[in-house]
Amino acid sequence: MTIEELRRAYETKREAIRARLAEFEETYRRGDHAIFEELVFCIFTAGASARMGLRCVEAVRPILLTGDESQMLNAINGLHLYPAARAAYIVHTRNYLQREYSLRMQSLLESLTDHYERRRFFAENPNIKGIGYKEASHFLRNIGFRGYAILDKHVLRSLHEFGVIPSPNPPKNARQYLEIESKMKEWADSIQIDFDELDLLLWSNKTGEILK
Repeated sequence: MTIEELRRAYETKREAIRARLAEFEETYRRGDHAIFEELVFCIFTAGASARMGLRCVEAVRPILLTGDESQMLNAINGLHLYPAARAAYIVHTRNYLQREYSLRMQSLLESLTDHYERRRFFAENPNIKGIGYKEASHFLRNIGFRGYAILDKHVLRSLHEFGVIPSPNPPKNARQYLEIESKMKEWADSIQIDFDELDLLLWSNKTGEILK
C-alpha cells in the first residue's frame, strides 16, 4: 500500500473511525462499571484477540463484580486460550481496585492527570495483572483518552511496511514502546492523518474491521 492508497482508505473509513472513537468516549461517561469492564476486556485481549476478549466479557459480565476465581474460570473455560491465568488476573485486579479505590474508576483516572503517568499506572502496577504498555494503551483509548498508540502486530507490521520503523517486532520494554509511539506520531503529522484515527485505520486495513 502506498501513502496515497492509505489516504484514500482514510477518506473511505474516516466517518466510521470517528464514530468508533466517539463510542469509546461514551464508555467513560457510562461510569465506573463500564470502565472496569473495559479493563477486563483488555486483560482478556492481551495475548489473544479482540474477538476472544469480547466473548469472554460477555461470559463473565453477570459475575464480574462478585465472582470468585473458580466461577470466572468456569465462565470462560473453552473461550480463552489461558482461562486459569485470566480468571486469576481479573479477580486479583478487581480486588485490588476495590480495596484501594472502591472501584471508583472515574475518580482514579481523574487523579492521574499526567498523560504518561496515567498509562504507567496501569502498565507497570504489579496489582493490575496481565497487561503491559500495549493493553494499557488499548484500555485508555477504549474509554476515550487520546494520544496512546496500540502497538499490536497489525499496527507494527503497517509501520514497518511504510518505513516508519526498521522492524515489525514488538517493543521489548517501555522505552522502545515510547520510541515507536513517538515515530508514529511524527508520521501521522507528516501525512496529515489524526494520530488516533491512524491507529484504527492501520488496524482495520489489516483486519478488515473497525473494532475496539
